Amino acid sequence: MASSRCTQKYEVGSPASSKASPLPSFDRFLTKVIQMNQLHTPNASRNQETGRLSFMDSVSRPSSGRVPRGGLSRRHSRRVIGPMRIFSARPCTFTIVSALKKTALTVAAAALLPTLAVAPASADTHDDKPDKKQPNPPASMSTVGGAQLGRAGTQVSLGPGAPVLPKDVSGRSWIVADAESGDVLASHNAHWRLPPASTLKMLFADTVLPRLPKTEIHKVAPQELADVGEGSSLVGVKEDHTYSVHDLWLGVFLRSGNDAVHVLSEMNGGVPKTVQDMQAHADELQALDTHVVSPDGYDANGQVSSAYDLTLIARSGMQKKDFREYCSTASAKFPGEQVKGKARETFEIQNTNRLLTGDYGIDPYQGIAGVKNGNTTHAGATFTGVAERNGKVLLVTVMNPGSDESQAVYKEAGRLLDWGFAAAGKVKPVGELVAPKSVAAAPSANGAAPAKNGAPAKTVASKASSGGVGTALAVTGGVLAVLAAGVFLVNRRWPLRRR
Repeated sequence: MASSRCTQKYEVGSPASSKASPLPSFDRFLTKVIQMNQLHTPNASRNQETGRLSFMDSVSRPSSGRVPRGGLSRRHSRRVIGPMRIFSARPCTFTIVSALKKTALTVAAAALLPTLAVAPASADTHDDKPDKKQPNPPASMSTVGGAQLGRAGTQVSLGPGAPVLPKDVSGRSWIVADAESGDVLASHNAHWRLPPASTLKMLFADTVLPRLPKTEIHKVAPQELADVGEGSSLVGVKEDHTYSVHDLWLGVFLRSGNDAVHVLSEMNGGVPKTVQDMQAHADELQALDTHVVSPDGYDANGQVSSAYDLTLIARSGMQKKDFREYCSTASAKFPGEQVKGKARETFEIQNTNRLLTGDYGIDPYQGIAGVKNGNTTHAGATFTGVAERNGKVLLVTVMNPGSDESQAVYKEAGRLLDWGFAAAGKVKPVGELVAPKSVAAAPSANGAAPAKNGAPAKTVASKASSGGVGTALAVTGGVLAVLAAGVFLVNRRWPLRRR
């Protein structure tokens, strides 16, 4: 029996949404994604004063209890009881320093000035105080995207008028990048290979989503759920029940359901094949820090990625219409258990991305449009997000904050996004998000080499519609042009500004 589906009002694959242009204008793309998401999300409402989406409180708050290994830990999810005390109430006192000591201190300070003057311009503007309990990044890391990204520590090159980086960012690894140009504005241990948790589901979706029609109906066999890790986050897939592919992707993106991931993996030919497919796709994207062991991000020996790689993967995924819609959906209906003799009911699921939906003391971030969060015992909290403000689109990834601040991964991502929007145009890039191998190696339609970020060279005519298909057909014609346009749409930089 077919499962219940989301109503046409908010279903991602509804006929109403399919009437719209499949690839809207790229110069304002994120704005259109957010507006589209408003139509697809029953609990979303436009806040006209702030220009952002506001959402109702969660209808299915996670219960307290053990920390799930494969899902979202509640280790940092407690609410803030009172305001943080910053200033001490005790009076300030000063010790008495003799004239001789003052002279000695002055001479010592003068001797240190030449050392301080030769500090590199790209160094962080705030002091790094590494926690002795935290491991140190490797001395040598990948240099994909630029030599500076392979260095340990914070990399930023501030220009005139650029704001300093926020001090209260404790992630072991993080990155802020321009989603359109591919420029990396700032980073911290960008290529440190760390456990990715459920942010690895972005790679799973980017690999498998195009292969399975969303309308396909599948009956879940018991063995498809047998290997779901203990303590995993689940959406509630039941064996011997039927679900559409669309239902299962909602479970992956909104509830980070490992059960939905395993069922989709079996539909793709099995978990081992899916892992191989994901690894091949990561290599194609030049996400070379990534080693896939399980498709759901569950803690596994040797499974690693990096802030740089996760940002590359998110940028690739956001080029796909279904990926964009799923990761920006705030809430939806999911099929419940089938009771004999009764109509199958549905229950509501809400996206666990707190910058998208709010909750737990986090406000929805202005202009947010995805992408994915994660949390496991070994990986800690991880998050990759994309947001648009004033025509600028930024990607941010934060991995494993060491702060005890509640919901630290979201707050630190928000601070980095705020900094990125304020610093845009005022900093010198410290690296770039590279293009996939196939795009970097292939010449453009007129024989010119593609731009460094994977976009077509500027000499290519750009009279196409927002989908870019018109120009390709005009240049090549026939069936071969349609195939070439498909490859171009999947691999070009996202979102492409209108020229």
